[in-house]
Amino acid sequence: MPLPPESATPMQRRTQTAVCATLAILLLFSLWWLACALESRLPQTAPAAVLNADRIYQHNHILTLHIRVAPDQWDALQPPAGPNPFGPGPRGPFNAANAVNERALASVWMRDADANRDGFVTRREWQNHAQTTFTQWATSSSNTLNLQDLQRALNDTPNPIARGITAMLIGPEGKRNGIGSVFGLDFAFVRADLEIEGHLFPNVGLRYKGNGTFLEARESPKKSFKIQLDHFIPRQRLADVQTLNLQNQITDASYMNEVLAYQLYRDAGVPAPRTAYARLYLTVPGRYDHTFLGLYTLTEAVDRHFLLRHFGTKRGALFKPVTSSLFADLGSDWDAYRQIYDPKTPLYTEQKQRLIELCRLVTHADDSTFAARIGNYIDLPEFARFMAVMVYLSDIDGLLGPGQNLYLHLHPKTQLFQFIPWDQDRSWGQFDRISQQQRDQLSIHRPWQGQNPFLERMFRVGHFKQLYLRELDRLTQTLCTPERIARQVDHIAALIRPAVGEEAGDRLATFDRIVAGELIPRPSFGPFPREPLKPIKPFVRDRTDSIRQQLAGLSKGLEPGEGFPMGPPGGARGSGLGSFATPLATRCDSDRNGQISLQEFVSGMLDLFQHWDTNHDNQLRFLELYAGIQQTLTPPPASFPPRREPP
Repeated sequence: MPLPPESATPMQRRTQTAVCATLAILLLFSLWWLACALESRLPQTAPAAVLNADRIYQHNHILTLHIRVAPDQWDALQPPAGPNPFGPGPRGPFNAANAVNERALASVWMRDADANRDGFVTRREWQNHAQTTFTQWATSSSNTLNLQDLQRALNDTPNPIARGITAMLIGPEGKRNGIGSVFGLDFAFVRADLEIEGHLFPNVGLRYKGNGTFLEARESPKKSFKIQLDHFIPRQRLADVQTLNLQNQITDASYMNEVLAYQLYRDAGVPAPRTAYARLYLTVPGRYDHTFLGLYTLTEAVDRHFLLRHFGTKRGALFKPVTSSLFADLGSDWDAYRQIYDPKTPLYTEQKQRLIELCRLVTHADDSTFAARIGNYIDLPEFARFMAVMVYLSDIDGLLGPGQNLYLHLHPKTQLFQFIPWDQDRSWGQFDRISQQQRDQLSIHRPWQGQNPFLERMFRVGHFKQLYLRELDRLTQTLCTPERIARQVDHIAALIRPAVGEEAGDRLATFDRIVAGELIPRPSFGPFPREPLKPIKPFVRDRTDSIRQQLAGLSKGLEPGEGFPMGPPGGARGSGLGSFATPLATRCDSDRNGQISLQEFVSGMLDLFQHWDTNHDNQLRFLELYAGIQQTLTPPPASFPPRREPP
């Protein structure tokens, strides 16, 4: 029995206090444990005992999903119409391309001016950069620059970010990348209730997803969706699944391009998402009443759960790059890389620096140094498998083309970058950026479009090239025989055919023809006729035969060339940076005689430095340089030299 306070000694009172504190802690812990136990019995988490990722992502059953959305939330789901990036606007006739070129010029100047690679450009560094640049650009005997000199020099400057169609894929700073973002589409999460296989998940986050697929389905309710189970209710999940990606397959009449492409990657030893099929129903009171939207594919999210399953740790860095110049040096300021590499996980300083170091190696190392050191940065066996599958599939919509549709993972233990495929709806040679013959016979020695400095360097590394060719040979001999792929097609077809038949129109008739291997006519794209769609079975037959002949030295295959349209926007020569020549000349030609001297050029560049140094700390960072170029050097239609005002 406790002693009365007045009779207890100080030691006894301290002992009593400690005992009470311990009991209080034990009581709180017991209450927390009880709450967790009760939470585990709540209805929304009950499916964990029945469903998990391993049971969801199978090809022996079609899931049933039902989404219920309140009318006000359905209205909030619809994105506002954005600007036309191809039309005239406040920053010129090609707004998206202008933005990428502005970013590219800022990266080039930041990289070249930052002499000590500390991520800042001081006034002295900028002045030295201006003097060096003038000396490099002034090739005439007069030791001056004119407009043509500036245009030539800027167009000859390699664009380290994007060329051609890729310029239309990089979104505004801080926004998502993709053609949809460039069109101003911003997808917001709204509240919805999700029923999956009879189990209810209330208040999930629902938004649209996709870029080209969203634009193609703009007038149809059958759009692609992303569902975040824990977006509004923390810790709500289906076992180890937090995100559901529902793909509408509007571009794939076979419904199996992604499913079989990801399976091929996984079979080849490349980390790739798992897939499943689902019938999707929609209810919006007063608008849709348990309406069947159609058959969807369910694609596993590349998230921390994915990383843990494939790499044994969640602590790796994950990026989703969009650039036709992968691993180009953009300088030492991470802000120059953020939008291009779009990190999907929080990054440590060391992880940012690791990517920057790889970009410096790829851009600047001589061939012997590159060959000796690239294996310290990239998991070469994994990349060889990734490349072999991508080249087999003639996937011209990814790294071989505009440089999208992939993830990069930086392993926290090995510090090696690994490649993960994404967005395979146009795989199996079905993206007609090049001809069907080029896709069937795509060169295994130079399979990329246009210039691709990273791949060009990799294919000159002897030990990597051997790994890659060995993986291609393994594919054609084992995983990609026509008989094996045909069995996979027939298995999937038997599973999903009844659900395809439930969709409206002639989807089932087209599906049956594709499964049988018949060529399917496709509508023209504007004024351009399109070749018939070649299904998976005949593509595999012809592609496997072509690769076997190339490996045996009996054929060189076909190089893809530029395709459409990989050159600079507007058809201009070179990198596209020549469009900045006129405003730069206008800034520097102080006496307006059409000739720019060294003194004028340096003075003009220093004036720009002062104008762009908005916080007046006598140095520039990337975002200041980028914003300054946007505000000052974006080209308006203008003549040069500027007209003199009449006296």
